[in-house]
Formats: sequence, C-alpha cells, structure tokens
Amino acid sequence: MQLTDFIQSISSEFEDVPPGTISGETEFRKLEGWSSMMALIVIAKIDSDYSVTITAEKLAKCATINDLFAIAQSKAT
Repeated sequence: MQLTDFIQSISSEFEDVPPGTISGETEFRKLEGWSSMMALIVIAKIDSDYSVTITAEKLAKCATINDLFAIAQSKAT
C-alpha cells in the first residue's frame, strides 16, 4: 500500500475538492463536503479498496490523511 495511491483513492470521494489538493497532511474534516455521511463513505472506501476495517472510533481519533493511512497500513493483510 502506497500513500500516493491511498490519497488518490480517498480524494476520489471528495467531488467538491479540486484534484491534487489533498496531501498526507490534509485535515480531512476541514475539506469541503465533509459530513457524517462522508465519514461512512471513507470507511467503506478503505474497506473496499484495502480490505481494512476502520471503526468510527478509530476514524474519530484521526486528524489527517496520514493518520488514516497509518491505521489502514497497520491493519492491512
């Protein structure tokens, strides 16, 4: 799992964010379009693309894309 691929995967879900503006340091909750529904979409996207389940509690502890990536990477099989 590569960070660039992970960012690209997550970025694809944010329709209102211009391509290429999301980085590892991006605080995803500050992105245009972030909502509780988007949280569920991100959880499902990570599960679908990487077969990694991230709980809502784990997501709540994340601030940046790097944080999400670290959790996904640590749980990847």
